[in-house]
Amino acid sequence: MTTPGRNDLCPCGSGKKYKQCCQLHPAAPAKNNSATTIQAALEHHRSGRLTQAEEIYKQVLHTDPAHPDALHYLGALTSAQGKYEEAVGLISRAIGIKPSRSMHYNLGNAFRELKKLDEAAESYRHALALDPNYAEAHSNLGSVLLAQGKAEEAVESFRRALAIKPGLVETHSNLGNALKTQGKLNEAIECFRHTLDLDPRYADAYFNLGNVLYAQSKHEAAIEPYRKAISLKPGHIEAHYNLGNVLFALDKMAAAIESYRNVLALKPDHIEALIKTGSAFVVLSNFDSAIEYFRKALALKPDYAEAYNYLGYALKEQGSLETAIEASRKALALKPDYADAYSNLLFLHGYHITLDHEAYLAEARGWELACVPAEERLAAHSRVFSPPPLHGRRLKVGYVSGDYRKHAVSSFIEQLFASHDRARVELFAYSVNRQEDAVTARIKVLPEHWVPVHGDTIPELYNRIRNDGIDVLVDLSGHTGHNRMEVFARRAAPVQVHYLGYFASTGLTEMDYLIGDRVLTPPELDWHFTEHIWRLPRVRASYDSKAGVPSTQWQPDKSGTIWIGGFNNLGKLTPATFALWAKVLHALPQARLLLKTKELADEANRRRILDEICSHNVPAERVELNDSSSTLDWKEHMAYYDRLDIALDPVGAHGGYTTTCDALWMGVPVIALMGDRMASRMTSSILDAVGHPEWVASSEAEYVDKAVALANNVREREALRFAQRERIAASPLCDAKDLAKEMENAYLEMFRLWQEKQRQQ
Repeated sequence: MTTPGRNDLCPCGSGKKYKQCCQLHPAAPAKNNSATTIQAALEHHRSGRLTQAEEIYKQVLHTDPAHPDALHYLGALTSAQGKYEEAVGLISRAIGIKPSRSMHYNLGNAFRELKKLDEAAESYRHALALDPNYAEAHSNLGSVLLAQGKAEEAVESFRRALAIKPGLVETHSNLGNALKTQGKLNEAIECFRHTLDLDPRYADAYFNLGNVLYAQSKHEAAIEPYRKAISLKPGHIEAHYNLGNVLFALDKMAAAIESYRNVLALKPDHIEALIKTGSAFVVLSNFDSAIEYFRKALALKPDYAEAYNYLGYALKEQGSLETAIEASRKALALKPDYADAYSNLLFLHGYHITLDHEAYLAEARGWELACVPAEERLAAHSRVFSPPPLHGRRLKVGYVSGDYRKHAVSSFIEQLFASHDRARVELFAYSVNRQEDAVTARIKVLPEHWVPVHGDTIPELYNRIRNDGIDVLVDLSGHTGHNRMEVFARRAAPVQVHYLGYFASTGLTEMDYLIGDRVLTPPELDWHFTEHIWRLPRVRASYDSKAGVPSTQWQPDKSGTIWIGGFNNLGKLTPATFALWAKVLHALPQARLLLKTKELADEANRRRILDEICSHNVPAERVELNDSSSTLDWKEHMAYYDRLDIALDPVGAHGGYTTTCDALWMGVPVIALMGDRMASRMTSSILDAVGHPEWVASSEAEYVDKAVALANNVREREALRFAQRERIAASPLCDAKDLAKEMENAYLEMFRLWQEKQRQQ
């Protein structure tokens, strides 16, 4: 509680406004002429004429240095002026002469402003010893206890204050904050609503209500309280900021940016608002603007590791790979145990293949050495688990992900969750991302236990998983965004597995297995991983057949033009990819290249891609670049595949996966090059599963030949186009039940092997 303004209620408990009362109550009747003098000073004080009041208090003290009222009142005045150390000295002297409840109370207020919370609490308790029914002292003591992290004691103090004086508006709000801290969110909401019943113009109560709704992921409901707080208090910086965060979570980026800019108009050096504005521009694929805001943050705070981390991501999305890596390394130089920055660096190296196998694996192994304390690593290695026997119960399987939303991972995991046999496994889904959408709504009803943990610390999530008794814990992120590698590094379950979300080794000592298949991760690649490779007897994923997607309406171009290309994100389009595609274009004079991805909304990306292609003597008029605005929804996006005659898989780094499945489902044949690592064998694995291994080349020359042969065989492409969906639907790629069965078999066998190992120790 700050020192009140002239129009605020006096915290002394008189019920009067500060200008009428000024929290000044004589400790004892004044004597002789000093009484008249003090009264004159009080009149000035109450009327806001602080200079005159101060002069009179000092005159009294010049005559009588031990006058308790003059000391007290002058102390209260200096506290109102922000001179808290001076106030403490004056009020303490008054207390030493003749203490009163108000003196102790005001001393507590001054200590609180100085962040001396122990002393403040002691002062409020002295006030309560003199008057146990001093409601305001109970209330302020509660605020101090809450600031000390003693939420339970704070709640008790607030409730005592309200039992004495139910109309203390701010106390109802503070009680709500204490209950929020305890995780009692519904009770907190009741407090804030009661506060607003008492004072409908209490801006902070609206703000606090919005915060609780936001914590409950009720993002739409949180918007109105934040806006109400802003309408009542336009300069409420944190209300503007949190409104931006809610809009960000709802994927309303333009509106979020407007809110963040409102913050920056009020406080241009608000670092977090600069970072969030940049992040919103990243989502909008406006990377120039994103980079501008991240650099503004760094100009204000050059040692801000988080800003370098975000800058690295934006630079990567704009194709500036070397500078992106440099930014990530700067983040780590400033903060060596910065787990997210280290994961981003690994992602950059693994996704874009900037390191050879040995160097990448060395970097990956270094993650836990840098980001997990040695004592935690040692404890993880010797962790003891005592799960009950499986006889008579199901295997508890937990999936940890930040991508239970519109994301490539969710497009595969949703049907796996729906197909798991509840007679064999008890399913837990730990969601570590606050953002939710329509996909989240579908996914969250599939597991028996939907566990939102976006607010959990690493120890809290670790303990939650241990308490749930998970037998097999599955990571769906690897070193991508919203990962919880630190939980896996601490060994939260007897068996720990990586699946689906990453394209290389996690490097974790405590990650037991990585699930692959015979094409994606053949035995000759085992040395690329710290994990044991568990090869499924089928393709390692299952594609959602998307029954609502329109059938292909493709027709050969009447002019004879052959459209080649793809809709992969730009991060996969390496210089090697453009060099190879240029060879295809030179071998097919009638061909044109079509690329479509959201990153092409960024003008710098469009220039870069066009320059790269044209550098291989391909005229610009043979290239068409489109961003995601070309299609309004998912059905239109899928129908857009009718513009492609042949899809070309990227080479030199990370191949397609979701986009490959989408293209095949729309009848588009896909040409791929079998790579030398997991990341570059994704499409090859899919093509093998759908019965088209002949579209996989073993060399660049063969890649060109296969594309040319398909382009020239119009009749074959016509036959493929309209029969392909039925063939794929009947293939292992679309057999989610079989995938679930094989995954369950794998989990059960992994757990059996763990038990066997335990018995041998």
